[in-house]
Amino acid sequence: MSNAVALNNNRTSLVATMAQHYGMEATAFAATVRATCMPPNSSNEEFAAFLLVAHQHGLNPVTREIYAFPKKGGGIQPIVGIDGWMTLINSHPQADGLEFDDHLDEKGELTAITCRVYRKDRNRATTVTEYMAECRRSTEPWQKWPARMLRHKAAIQAARYAFGFAGIIDPEEAERSPDVDTGEVVAPPPPPATEPVKDSIPHEMPASEPEGDIFDLEAFLAELDETLIAANSEETVEEVWDSFDVESTLTGNDQALQRAFVLKHARLKNLAA
Repeated sequence: MSNAVALNNNRTSLVATMAQHYGMEATAFAATVRATCMPPNSSNEEFAAFLLVAHQHGLNPVTREIYAFPKKGGGIQPIVGIDGWMTLINSHPQADGLEFDDHLDEKGELTAITCRVYRKDRNRATTVTEYMAECRRSTEPWQKWPARMLRHKAAIQAARYAFGFAGIIDPEEAERSPDVDTGEVVAPPPPPATEPVKDSIPHEMPASEPEGDIFDLEAFLAELDETLIAANSEETVEEVWDSFDVESTLTGNDQALQRAFVLKHARLKNLAA
């Protein structure tokens, strides 16, 4: 009994510590993370394990730098998106920059990308080349942005070799893994119906929209996030924000609006890095 109490106290303390770090109230932080980052019906122990991994790596689950899917044999698998990998690289005390080289064939088609990661404590860069023929998939991101996706793969693999990050995988590795229970990993799973934060909410649509339509909050935020990631300047981020009419669309849902602002600020932070 005393061990169970100690585990619960440690978990609560970690929730409070992380919530304070991200400027959130502990209960709201826990509800948001469970709803947007965790598999449905995940246990308290799995939630605690996920938070420990996020805290250890300094990754923000609210902005989906890290989230989790269930493993087929039980437990969860932490998954880190590209923004999370960039946070890991840029926050490492020995990080000293990275460079990319594109490799083209005789027709000018991209065939591979080389990433070099520099460390302050090493004389030579860690170099990794990823090949389009091995990495390209039939998913929408690879069809729309093949060069960017291959650059991400090269950066992630080079970061692993350079800094020894372990216990985390990227979304595409999760898709291919026989141990992870998921289909195509595009976003964290929707929250269970009993969670405080729901994956869709009734929303009053403009007069031009048919009455009775349901506003899909998670789809809206996922599309906003994807479009913000594609923005390459602060001006473009503001244009995206205005085009989605975020503040008007999410009026009355303070928690959803906070999540949208977190996505925006995360993109601005990455652009400034």
